[in-house]
Amino acid sequence: MFLSASPIRQTGVPASVTQPSNLSVLVVIGDLNIAKKEEDIGFYAGFVGCSFMVGRTLTSVIWGIVADRYGRKPVILIGIASVVIFNTLFGLSVNFLMAIITRFCLGSFNGLLVPIKAYAMETIRDEYHGLALSTVSTAWGVGLIFSPAIGGFLAQPAKQYPRLFSEESIFGKFPYFLPCLVISCFALLVFIISLSILETLHNHKIDGDVSHDESFDALKDFSESHKVAERNEKGSLLS
Repeated sequence: MFLSASPIRQTGVPASVTQPSNLSVLVVIGDLNIAKKEEDIGFYAGFVGCSFMVGRTLTSVIWGIVADRYGRKPVILIGIASVVIFNTLFGLSVNFLMAIITRFCLGSFNGLLVPIKAYAMETIRDEYHGLALSTVSTAWGVGLIFSPAIGGFLAQPAKQYPRLFSEESIFGKFPYFLPCLVISCFALLVFIISLSILETLHNHKIDGDVSHDESFDALKDFSESHKVAERNEKGSLLS
């Protein structure tokens, strides 16, 4: 039976949607007034843009180990929850340092991609593995397409839609909070839906599994018995 990959799609999109495009980061840095000259905006934007990937680089292996030890579902839920929290805080950034820290924390806690791929391989029959992995990649790509559009339509709402948003409102004081809030709400919905997905780590465990030490001892005993059998065979041939 072909199992639906909807949890994979639902958890794959927010992770990519929350990555700001280069253009949006440049605009945010410009409004934070950290760059003294317009030519310096790209320099400071690079720190914000790479902080997410630095966080992922430092923690991806750790999240993979956690997923193998404690399960795919907890890591997926933690990753989605990090989107809700740190993406919202990024929209409320009041200075350059806060923007870098929130993006770095989002990358550090967002170990979604590998567990999602593992979940896809473990919930779908072997003949559909290629379709499952392509679904994950497609969801990621869809997020990368829609994220700049969402940011462009919803950023600076007090200027773009003065009839709906006042300059004195929170959206006027934090011009990039609205797109971050929309994505965070979407991620919250995904988090609630993902609470119902099943854990798949037990698929690798069968009755009668032995510990690593027991497995090593069994392998050592087998190797020694094999050597004894070879010596006995050689001795019988010589005699």
